[in-house]
Order: sequence, then C-alpha cells, then structure tokens
Amino acid sequence: MVSRKFGAITKRILAAIVMIPIALEALYLGSPFVEILAVVVGGLLAWEWAAMLSKPETASYYVTAYIISLAVSIWSSELALPMIAIVSFFVWFIAYEEKHRKLLTLGVPYISVGVGALVWMYLLFDPSEGNFDPRYNYSFMMVMWFFLVVWSMDIGGLVVGCNLRGPKLAPSISPNKTWSGLCGGILLAISVSIIFMYVCVEVMDMPFYDFSKFRYISFSYKPMNWHYEWTVNSQLFYAITAAVIAVLAQIGDLVESAIKRIAGVKDSSKLIPGHGGVFDRVDGLIFAAPFVYIFFKYLL
Repeated sequence: MVSRKFGAITKRILAAIVMIPIALEALYLGSPFVEILAVVVGGLLAWEWAAMLSKPETASYYVTAYIISLAVSIWSSELALPMIAIVSFFVWFIAYEEKHRKLLTLGVPYISVGVGALVWMYLLFDPSEGNFDPRYNYSFMMVMWFFLVVWSMDIGGLVVGCNLRGPKLAPSISPNKTWSGLCGGILLAISVSIIFMYVCVEVMDMPFYDFSKFRYISFSYKPMNWHYEWTVNSQLFYAITAAVIAVLAQIGDLVESAIKRIAGVKDSSKLIPGHGGVFDRVDGLIFAAPFVYIFFKYLL
C-alpha cells in the first residue's frame, strides 16, 4: 500500500515538473504563446468532456463544436457570448439522442468561458493598455498569483484533509473531501498570497493599481455604539481575495466530481500520469477564472 501510494506521488511530481514550467514559460512570454497554450488545454478538455459524456461515434462532433466556440472566445471576448449561444444551440440540437444531452450542451460555455477567462484575465493586466507601470510584467505576476492561490488550495486541502480528516464536505459528491481540508486549503492559499504580495510590493517595489473601493473594512453596532474600521493594504486585500478564490476553486472541484459521478468515471481521462486527466487538474482554475476576471474588470 505504501509503495503504491509513493509511486502515485512520484508520478504526480514528475508530471508537474514537466507541465508547470511549460505553463509558466508561456505566461511569461505572452502572446501568442498564451493563446496557443489555452487552445491546447481547451482542446484536451473538449476531448475529455465529449469522451466522458457522448457516444464514441459522435464524440468528434462535440469536440469540434467546443474548440470552435473556445477559439472565438479567446480571439474576442466581445464575440464570446453570441458564439457560445449559437454553438450551444447546435450541440443541443445534434445531441437529441444522447443520454447526457444537457451536460454535453453545458460543455460549450463551461470550456469556452472557463479557459477563455484565463486569457481575458491575462490580457486585462497587459501593461500595454496604459493602466499599469510598463516596467513590470503585470500579466505574468497577476496570473501567477491566481495560479498559486488555486494550487495552494489543492495542496492544502490534500495535506490537511488526509491527515486531520473529520466531517465530510460533500459525501454524496466527493467522499474524500472534508471540511478540515477546505479550511487547510483556504489557510494555505491566504498564506501564499500574503507572501507573494509581500515580495511584489516590499521587495520588488511593484506599484499596484488602485483598489480604493475596498480600501476600508468597517463594522458598526448602533445599540452599543460600536464602530470599528480597518485600513486594507495590498497584502490584506489580496489575502481576502485569495480566500474567496480558494472557495470558488473548491466548488469547481466539486462540480467536476459531480459531472464525473453522473458520467460514471473516476478520472476525466488517463492522459496525465498520476493526475488523471486535464479536467482533473484545471477544474478549480477554469471555475474561478471567470469570477476573478469579472471582479477585476468591472468591480475593482
């Protein structure tokens, strides 16, 4: 048992050693490498989604539809919604004899918006837009921060959950998830965010953009004349945001588990040794990315 678990962990480490540098290099280099990476990941997701939920003889139709919708979404966020609507209608129409018709149709917005939002987020922080200091690669740093937060949630959840165990988080969906794992993942995500932002602000002296709408946190209780107000600095602001992202990533993990349970599979595929499929590795990223993009684009 111990040797089998050690072998699985070794496979995961070796796979991560190969995958993570490729992703980081693409993020650092920028366009068109970011878009190419997104299309490759999205294409693999499309293949896994169709393979899990459709008949083998019709899977190629759905893969093609998913990739077309994703490619347009990456190319232009303005055209994403109309294209997703058109392709979703097409998939719904051709899937009338499929057992998982609704999930096959859901794959269009799930893949297009989830993967597309990662590219939109990257472009949002592009210094060439004039909103940020061009001396720094904000696109790389901010997306790297997002990735580290989600990865920390996964690692913290796994380590703390396996050791402390305790009450199950959602036993009917994912029997291995625990509340202790969720708390451990959130705490590690917050800690990593604080350290990352400290390095950015204090060590690298990166002038982060204004978030004055969220500059203060206040609490009042009039009957006892209580009023407290806290000033929010960069580390605290991103730590709170990291906690929210961690929760969203965990929800994304549970959503993927529910889809796999409906499909009757343990892993989305056997593509990555020790990890399962691509969907198993990026479920939290693609679920949280649209919310993070909307927050920084429209609310900050």
